[in-house]
Amino acid sequence: MRTRHRAVAGLVLAVLGVSACAADPRARPESTAASRHVPSDRLRDGLLTQDRLPRGFRLNTEKVNSTTTGAPHTPSAVPIAAMPCSELGVDSFMTAHAPPAEDVAVGVERTPVGDGDDDSGWFGQEALDRYRPGQAAAVMAAIRDAARRCASFTTTVVDGTPLRQTVSVTPAGAAADDGLLLHITSTFPDDPQPFTDETAFVRMGDVIILVQRIADRKPSSDSEAVLAAAVTTYRSATGR
Repeated sequence: MRTRHRAVAGLVLAVLGVSACAADPRARPESTAASRHVPSDRLRDGLLTQDRLPRGFRLNTEKVNSTTTGAPHTPSAVPIAAMPCSELGVDSFMTAHAPPAEDVAVGVERTPVGDGDDDSGWFGQEALDRYRPGQAAAVMAAIRDAARRCASFTTTVVDGTPLRQTVSVTPAGAAADDGLLLHITSTFPDDPQPFTDETAFVRMGDVIILVQRIADRKPSSDSEAVLAAAVTTYRSATGR
């Protein structure tokens, strides 16, 4: 089952990149305060640091380059509005289908407590994606539209096994210009217990803060704690 878990985790997002269709270039910019440019050094300063993490968590900079800039890395001509539903479970769907002007990211993890039967830990990442003035709001709208379009679909893993997936959106509960939690549930035909992947998208001006937890069977409130720390860290670094 460990192999299957890895297959789902790889399929159901591992973080970095907020997905959405490219904004209409004619869209009106937001207010000057909201659309102000955040220089790359300050964008990196807005990432989570060890002292800002919830208790028991640590940074995993080996898995994600915490000084990445100059997104997109692998841009696609296909916007979020037209991308396959299966790509909602790909960690780079944001930078591919809604290329930001810049992005930075860092890996975050909490190792399991005990033997892992009751607590499987938390593994994922935080990313900051900066967009042109006014574009971030369109990206958030595109994510919501994609979630509605892809509410239920079937895809296949590498060995051809069908994977039934459902997508839903709930409020992020963060003090920001906009926010949502994207839930992707994946179920194999011979295993009724699903895996769930959670990704939070929070917009503050032209920057989208993304916090993603790789697919797991066990529910956890840790994602909310990591998101709260991420928002607090960004606010502190940018003075918002």
